[in-house]
Amino acid sequence: MISKLNQQDEQIAKQIHHIQQAAYRIEAEMMGFYDIPQLQETLQELQKSDELFIGYGEGQVQGVISYRVKGETVDINRLVVGPTYFRKGIGKKLVSYLLKNYRGYEFTVSTGTANKPAIALYQMFGFQEVGVIQVAPGIYCTQFRLRN
Repeated sequence: MISKLNQQDEQIAKQIHHIQQAAYRIEAEMMGFYDIPQLQETLQELQKSDELFIGYGEGQVQGVISYRVKGETVDINRLVVGPTYFRKGIGKKLVSYLLKNYRGYEFTVSTGTANKPAIALYQMFGFQEVGVIQVAPGIYCTQFRLRN
């Protein structure tokens, strides 16, 4: 089930934080880069975030997508799935939900260039690569855009 999440609620924030830590540790391993901002984020910082959060799960949160809307642009800030739930279509469901709810908007997202599963997911939805940026020596993020 997909639903809006209130990250200001401590119990919800703890679930998001737990999933995010586990998922970003795996991405950090793929990239060889451990300074991913969300990996460094504290529970209190997460609770104060101005991002909008959507979760997937039955009884407990299994995956989360967060984003900001600026005018006609939706910027996806994080997409995380608990490692236990990898390859079960949860990320796909969350991205699909967001695209359906913001028809006519432009979407932007960045992910580690070494994160091949995330890149494949965004490309499956028609996101086009618009650039690659170096975030640290030898560490790259690929930027994507989609006009929905």
